[in-house]
Amino acid sequence: MINKLSDWLPTTNKEVKLRGWDYLDVILFSGDAYVDHPAFGPAVIGRILESYGLKVAIVPQPSVHDNLQDFSKLGTPRLFFGVTAGEMDSMVSNYTASKKRRDKDAYTPNGDKGFRPDYASIVYSNILKEKFPDTPVLIGGIEASLRRVTHYDYWSDSLKPTILTDSKADLLVYGMGEQPLREIVNLLQKGVPFSSLKTINQTAFLQQKEEKIPKNKHWKDVTINSHEVCLKSKKLFAANFKIIEQESNKIAGSRILQKVGDTTLVINPPYATMTEKEIDASFDLPFTRLPHPKYNKRGAIPAFEMIKFSINIHRGCFGGCSFCTISAHQGKFIASRSQESILKEVDKVANMPDFKGYLSDIGGPSANMYKMKGKVQEICDKCVAPSCISPMVCYNLDTSHKPLTELYKAVDKHPKVKKSFIGSGIRYDLLVPEFNKKANVTELDEYTEEVITNHVSGRLKVAPEHTSDNVLKLMRKPSFKYFHKFKERFDKINIRKKLNLQLIPYFISSHPACELEDMANLAAETKDLGFQLEQVQGFTPTPMTVATVIYYSGYHPYTLKPTKTPISKKEKEEQHRFFFWYKKENQQWIRNTLTKVGRSDLLQKLIPSNNSWRKNKDTKTKDTFDDTVTFISRKKKKFNRKNVKNN
Repeated sequence: MINKLSDWLPTTNKEVKLRGWDYLDVILFSGDAYVDHPAFGPAVIGRILESYGLKVAIVPQPSVHDNLQDFSKLGTPRLFFGVTAGEMDSMVSNYTASKKRRDKDAYTPNGDKGFRPDYASIVYSNILKEKFPDTPVLIGGIEASLRRVTHYDYWSDSLKPTILTDSKADLLVYGMGEQPLREIVNLLQKGVPFSSLKTINQTAFLQQKEEKIPKNKHWKDVTINSHEVCLKSKKLFAANFKIIEQESNKIAGSRILQKVGDTTLVINPPYATMTEKEIDASFDLPFTRLPHPKYNKRGAIPAFEMIKFSINIHRGCFGGCSFCTISAHQGKFIASRSQESILKEVDKVANMPDFKGYLSDIGGPSANMYKMKGKVQEICDKCVAPSCISPMVCYNLDTSHKPLTELYKAVDKHPKVKKSFIGSGIRYDLLVPEFNKKANVTELDEYTEEVITNHVSGRLKVAPEHTSDNVLKLMRKPSFKYFHKFKERFDKINIRKKLNLQLIPYFISSHPACELEDMANLAAETKDLGFQLEQVQGFTPTPMTVATVIYYSGYHPYTLKPTKTPISKKEKEEQHRFFFWYKKENQQWIRNTLTKVGRSDLLQKLIPSNNSWRKNKDTKTKDTFDDTVTFISRKKKKFNRKNVKNN
C-alpha cells in the first residue's frame, strides 16, 4: 500500500487543507520527531483523539530559537493545546549520567541533537500560555507524569515543585493517556468548560489554596508534606514518596493533596488497568507505522529504526525496581493485548515493503509478563506492595508462561516471518523454580527452551543489576544466586542444542547502598563467571523512583532510616573503575584500594600475583561513566553478525 501525505496527522497548514479542514480541535506539540507508530506516545495520543472525531494536528520538535512561529502557525485550537516532551524525559534524552550533553538524540532524524530544549514540557507550555493565554494547555507524557509532584531534579541538583507550577499548564495527565483523554473529550464535547475538569481520574491540577477541593464521594483524600516543608526537611520529602508510590499503584487509590506556595496541588487517583478491549483499541488504530515524509531527506530516526519491526504485547511492570520508572508511569498491573490484535499487527509488519522476515522484538517493558495477573482479584484490590515479586513472588500472582509460549509459536507460523527475536529484557528470576516456587516447572522449562532455541539472536539479555544482596534488596531485585541458577539452565540448553549463544547480564554502579567493596565483589564474581565488561551503566537519578529519593535525601522512604549513597564524582568514578579491572591503568589503583581496606582475597581474585592475563588487543573497551550497557564474554564466541544486527 502506498501512503498518501494525508495518511499522517497534519503538521502544517498545507496538510490541514489537504484534509479539507478549516479549523483544528486539538494541536499537539512534541519534543520528538513525528513517527506515526503505536510505540510513539505523541502519535498514539493524536490517533486516539482522532478516533473521537476530533480534527487533530501535531507540531513535532517546534523551534524555540527563532521567532517562535512554529507555535502559532496552525492558529488556535477549538478545545486545547497538548504538550509532551516526547518518549523520554528531556533531561534524560539530552544528558548522560555524568551530566554530559549527549552526542545524539535517538528521536530526531539522523540522530541530530539540539532539536529538543531542556525541560521541554515547561518551555513549550510557557510559550503557548504567553501566545494564547485564553486557550487551555494540557501536558502529559513521561516528563510531565514523573514530575507531577515535588521531585528531585538531578541535572540542576535541586528540589523542584510540581511541573504544573513552572509550566503554567492548566491540566496534567499522568501515566498512559487513553483513559483520561476519553473522559476529557467526552465532557468538553458536552459543553463542560475546561476549567471545570477537576474530578477526572489520572489528572492533576493546581488551584488557589483558599478554593474548596472538588467533591468526589468515591475518593478518599491523603495530604502529603508541602513543597515548602520538603525544601526544609529531606526526611519529610522522603516520607512523601511512600504515600505517592503506594497510592499510584493501588487499584483504588486516594486523591493526593499537597500545598505548593499559595496553591494546592490536586492529584486525582489513577484509572483501573486498561482492559484487553481498551488496549487492543489503542494498538488497532490506523497508524502508517512510518515517520512523516517530511523527514525523508534528513536521515533515519534511530529510535524508529530500532523498533520498526518489533511488536509491543503489553504495558506495565510488577517488578517495582527501585531505580526504574516503568511502574510509576505505566502502572504495576499488566495490561495485555489479545493474541488476535498482536497477530493482526504482525501481519501489518510482515507486509511492509522492506520487511525481510525478521521481527526484532516480541516484548514489552519486561518481555515475559504477558497475561500475568492476580489469581484472586479481591486480594490485588487491597494490595499496597510496590512489587509483586520482591522480596518474593506473591502467592496470588499467576506467573504462567504458557500464553506467551503459545503466542511466540503463533507469530512464527506467519508465512512471511522467518524468525522472531526477543529484544526486550527477560525477567530471568521468574524462570528459576527455586525463586518462582509456585510456578509450573514444566511451563517454565518450555518457555525457557523456546526462547533460547528459537528467539535469541546470538545474545540473551537479562538484568541481575548487582551481586551484593544488600544492594539487590534495596533495588527490589532477587539474590544473585538465582542468576547462577538461571545460567546453569541456560548453559545446559545451549550445550544440548549446540547453539553457541551468549548470556548478557546488565549491571549498575553507584546505586544507593552500594559500597566500594560491593563493586569489587561484583567485578570478582563476574570475572569468575567468565564475563569481561565492555560498557557499563551508572545509576542516573530520575524523578519518581525510590533510589532517586534516597540519592537526594539520604533516607529510605519506607523506613526513613539513613541510607548511604555514592554522591560525589570521585565516588562514582571509583565504583565505575572496578568494572574495568582488566585495564592496565586501573590495576595499581585496585591494588592500593583493596589493600587499604584489607580485602586481599578480592585482590587475588581480580589481579592474582601470578597474573599473566593480558587484555586481548582486539577487545574494544570504552571506560566511560554513562548509561548504556553491553557485555562481551571472555571466551570469544562467534555468532551470526547479521542476526545480531536484526536484534
